[in-house]
Amino acid sequence: MREHPRHRPAGERPAMLQTWSELLFLHWRCEPGWLRTILPPGLHPDTHDGSAWIGVVPFRMDRIRPAGLFAVSWLSWFLELNVRTYVHDDEGRPGVWFHSLDANRWPACKIGRAAFKLPYFHARMSSATGSDGWTDYRCRRLGEAGEAYYRYRPDDMALAREAEAGSLEFFLLERYLLFSHDPGMGRLFSGQVHHRPYRYRPAAVEECSLLPTVWGRIPGLAGTPAHACVAETVDVEVFALKAVS
Repeated sequence: MREHPRHRPAGERPAMLQTWSELLFLHWRCEPGWLRTILPPGLHPDTHDGSAWIGVVPFRMDRIRPAGLFAVSWLSWFLELNVRTYVHDDEGRPGVWFHSLDANRWPACKIGRAAFKLPYFHARMSSATGSDGWTDYRCRRLGEAGEAYYRYRPDDMALAREAEAGSLEFFLLERYLLFSHDPGMGRLFSGQVHHRPYRYRPAAVEECSLLPTVWGRIPGLAGTPAHACVAETVDVEVFALKAVS
């Protein structure tokens, strides 16, 4: 059951197509007990080496469009920063639970909330990569104080590779289900994505902000991340939400 979401849904057409690029994955350990108090019924903390994990993931969304249609200038390219943790449902299927998702296109926030029932927030964001390979990524959520700032680059001494089964990287990166919840309906939903396995390298991180976790009232995180890596660009198929029985 844990391997099943990694396979493309047989006989189904994707609802959307998109490309994820310039991905930075930052992760901190957290207590599974706290996560149990905030997850909706039907979801449970997923752990590795006894720890649950909180991820902060700034990246770029490119060529977002409904399947069968063309990308639209301005609307189909934007920045996103999500705060996430890792869960499994009652059937044991592993996936991602999003605490928040910041994006710098307000239509994307509205579509994400309406179509995928995800907690999107509008933010002012920027990302620039210099000739030296360092990326400066900034996020200021509208209505919140402060600016999240990240400065990072890939470890040029390391070769990009796919995560090995059983490794921490496999646990953190190889996730192909998202879960969302509609409190008004009292329903839990899952949505599957499909892309080739990530190829990742360790990241050198000079600046790293936990401010997005503060906006989300996530307690107990401090210091440098326990794990940091960058991943290569992937083309992604996104399938429609399904109610979880």
